[in-house]
Amino acid sequence: MMRVISAICVLALFSACNVNYDKTKSGVAYKVFSKNDKAPKLKVGEYAKFNIEFTIPEKDTLLNSTYGKLPGYTPIDTSARSQHSFMEVFTKCAVGDSGIAILSVDTLVKRGMIPQYDKTFGKGDRIMCKFRILSSFKNEEEINADYQKELELERGRQAKASEQEAKDLEKYLAGKGIKTQKTKGGTFVEIQSAGDTSLKAEPGKKVAIMYRGYLKSNNEVFDTNMDSSKGHPDPYPLVVGTGSVIPGWDEGLPYFGKGGKGRLYIPSNMAYGPQGRPGSIPPNSTLIFDIEVRDVQDAPDQAGHPMLQKLKREQEQQQGN
Repeated sequence: MMRVISAICVLALFSACNVNYDKTKSGVAYKVFSKNDKAPKLKVGEYAKFNIEFTIPEKDTLLNSTYGKLPGYTPIDTSARSQHSFMEVFTKCAVGDSGIAILSVDTLVKRGMIPQYDKTFGKGDRIMCKFRILSSFKNEEEINADYQKELELERGRQAKASEQEAKDLEKYLAGKGIKTQKTKGGTFVEIQSAGDTSLKAEPGKKVAIMYRGYLKSNNEVFDTNMDSSKGHPDPYPLVVGTGSVIPGWDEGLPYFGKGGKGRLYIPSNMAYGPQGRPGSIPPNSTLIFDIEVRDVQDAPDQAGHPMLQKLKREQEQQQGN
């Protein structure tokens, strides 16, 4: 709901100011809301710290946002690299100013800044950038010092959010009477059928998985190969523990053998985190996967793979406890 309200409010704000909006040389429509018209504007050679939110209002799609998260940092640049981007507008802003920039998807595709049209970026779409200039810096040393402070704050926010998400997930499972086992990283594994325990999907094994993934928030299926609705009904092959999939899978799959079936409840820090997956998975989403292990085979020797070694050590420690 907050995503909807945000997109509508920004669109309404832009529309209300439509009479006197401006355009950059490359065609970016923009509006700057100044706190102090006499404040010095950002200059080439300086660095800006900012918050920004990208949406596609026509599709009510939030692409990314730094609000309430780690802010962005950028050198002020007026070269060709900044054309048809929000950075074109920054030289028209002072610290404390906020604004809106409207980018054309057609122009971005034409310039090669977006590879091609797809379900997220369609012909005629606009990318709306809502931003605020937080501060400016003269050199990289100042930026690095500020970034380290913000990074510590962000780590604290993420730790607090992850803790709350874990509590909410545990409450959700308890409320539904679902019995699970919890991995070290915080993925909850519901074993409906263990499968062949002599052929477990252990780290280093090559497996073939059938799956259906959906959002805990609304049960919307974002991907599956259990039917042809997403266009890829074949079993998904991977080598467990090599980081080729999200951490929640690497930790959860070893609980099953060949033929095993169950469900993985994966908190966002073990999935796609604060970035999400634009167009299908919102930031900080708890995911649920129905899974079936179709096959388990020996994989080419990967004993020295660092992620495999780490995962095996963690599993041994967990079993020892």
